Amino acid sequence: MAQITAEMVKKLRERSGLPMMDCKKALEETGGDEQQAMELLRKRGAAAAEKKAGRATSEGRIGAFVDSAKGVCALVELLCETAPVANNPMFKELADKIARHAGLTGRADTAAIVEEKLADAGGTVRDLVHDVLNRLRENIQIGRIYRRTGGGAAAYVHHTGKIGVCVVTEQATGSAELLNDVCMHIAAMQPDALTREQIAVAVVEKEKEIAREQIRAAGKPENMLDKILTGKMNRWFSEHVLLEQPFVKDDKQTVGKVLDAAKIKLSDFVRLQVGVE
Repeated sequence: MAQITAEMVKKLRERSGLPMMDCKKALEETGGDEQQAMELLRKRGAAAAEKKAGRATSEGRIGAFVDSAKGVCALVELLCETAPVANNPMFKELADKIARHAGLTGRADTAAIVEEKLADAGGTVRDLVHDVLNRLRENIQIGRIYRRTGGGAAAYVHHTGKIGVCVVTEQATGSAELLNDVCMHIAAMQPDALTREQIAVAVVEKEKEIAREQIRAAGKPENMLDKILTGKMNRWFSEHVLLEQPFVKDDKQTVGKVLDAAKIKLSDFVRLQVGVE
């Protein structure tokens, strides 16, 4: 049997990020071959992943990727078991790497993406996840993935890591700061849609029905109902529609007015929050 030196164990530990004893045992089992030992540790990481797969993943963070020049952005919800792991730099890097892969390849299928070869590195997405799982020793699962394309793009992840936003524009734009501000607005104000027309008809009709009953219960004259209803619905839309919301950095203007002044037209947005549908 090859002699396993402290230097060999140290090198494998630095490469794998795993405890010294795990590295020493792997080297002993592979006759001191570092590459084979690394592969063995990765296989054991896959086995560990299977054992941990049933454990609850109530924590996590959002990974983001944006290529503003190409008008591409992607968000990934990466789930784990505890808050300390969600805030671990390796976990943060993993979330962003998966988002980058989704952004570069156009893949947004959670079930299929794990088997894909990484866009700009060796191995698969699953290998990448297992390598980090092997180090952090928690169940790690890929949740929802969203990818959007347009003429321009911007992305933002809140400092907690729990909320991510991406926006795309119809045409390329150099207003990166404004788009970032709009992303932060979306993170805070949680709009349901870009325009009125994107809200389901059934949802709007239900709100109108509720508003009518409120107006009648207040004893307002029937001939004033339509006018009052229009005002109430306008206020409701101003809470739920992005372009009609008062802009958080200047509430005397709507988001739509601010964008119009900058000659920017949004085509889509996504707001993703860990664990919230």
